[in-house]
Amino acid sequence: MRTRLHGTRRACAARRGVALPVVLLVVAMMLVTSAAWFEAALLARRNADAVADHLQSFHAADAALVLCARELTNGALAVPAEATQSGEPQVWRRQDSFERQAIAPVAAWPGSVRVPQCIVEAWRIESRPLVRAYLVTARGFGAAEDTQSWLQDLLVFDAAGDATRVEHHWRRVVARPF
Repeated sequence: MRTRLHGTRRACAARRGVALPVVLLVVAMMLVTSAAWFEAALLARRNADAVADHLQSFHAADAALVLCARELTNGALAVPAEATQSGEPQVWRRQDSFERQAIAPVAAWPGSVRVPQCIVEAWRIESRPLVRAYLVTARGFGAAEDTQSWLQDLLVFDAAGDATRVEHHWRRVVARPF
């Protein structure tokens, strides 16, 4: 009887020794899972911040574009000289030229690192020689200097008849100028 009782004690001791590695394995799996969830939450937060920053810059550029186009249409903005060459104006494509000639239609833009800017360039349209056309380019900023949105509006003033008709042709600039 003594041997049977002694054998049972050994079996219980062996089972007790297995519990600690199993518990450690479960705890390690829980730590890995929580670390993965934490990384996923950080990534989601960074993506949400990037989207919010892009929206901030887009709305700043859109507001600048609307304000500059409205001032140009109402005659409150100085109109550049008529274009001498045909084709799309190129001043907005050069960073240094844009910085020199850009105007800020608002004094400040909340949440942006810089105020939105716009530039107006005359555009001669070969197929429509009797119209006056202007390319309005606007740039808006997000919370960081690198977050920029560029928008454009081609305004065509057609003075056919008694009234002047204004056409708007809007576009988003995909790659910012160099």
